[in-house]
Amino acid sequence: MLTNSMSYQHYLLGLFAVANNISAIPLYISLIYRLNKAEQQQICRTATLTAFLTMAISMFTGLSILNFFEISVPAFRIAGGLLLIFTGFNMLNAEQKSATTPELSFSKIISTAIIPIGIPMTTGAGTMTTIIIFSDTAHIQPYLNFELMAAILTMTAITYLSFKNAPKILKILDVTGLDVVTKLFGLITLALGIQFILTGINGAFPKLVG
Repeated sequence: MLTNSMSYQHYLLGLFAVANNISAIPLYISLIYRLNKAEQQQICRTATLTAFLTMAISMFTGLSILNFFEISVPAFRIAGGLLLIFTGFNMLNAEQKSATTPELSFSKIISTAIIPIGIPMTTGAGTMTTIIIFSDTAHIQPYLNFELMAAILTMTAITYLSFKNAPKILKILDVTGLDVVTKLFGLITLALGIQFILTGINGAFPKLVG
């Protein structure tokens, strides 16, 4: 069972696969290169805060939303697994391009930092699905809630540092390097989706699985 094997490391690895902001880096750089240091820092904080709030809200309200719509956790695991498989395939087939953006006002740049950089390029539907499923495993053993939140906070710190050092990352990896890293995370996301489906089937049809 997935529940018995979960820990901070498992949560962090899962989040790192689906909530990485590698694909957002070219667009992010195209937004900040005209800005001064203070404005760049504000964009970095805005995108990071958006990602954190998305993850935290998913953790604390996700299961309640499922209960409201009378959706079982096994059904959501299967649906979420299918979504992650789709996301993983997209990441495996993705091609990094040097993003260019027209001249934007600072308020428009802030809006772009929230959508699409914060949501969905950093924390999209796959991330929210993963956290909701993780939160179901965590509520069975209360200490796991702290480990899940610790993983979210760690992922938030990684996201912040990635945005802050985005120009350096792009210079080191180049477009080809970003493409390779995205495909690697895509493979992990694909495997995570398959595991969610297997666990969902096990929960929905325990006698079938044996």
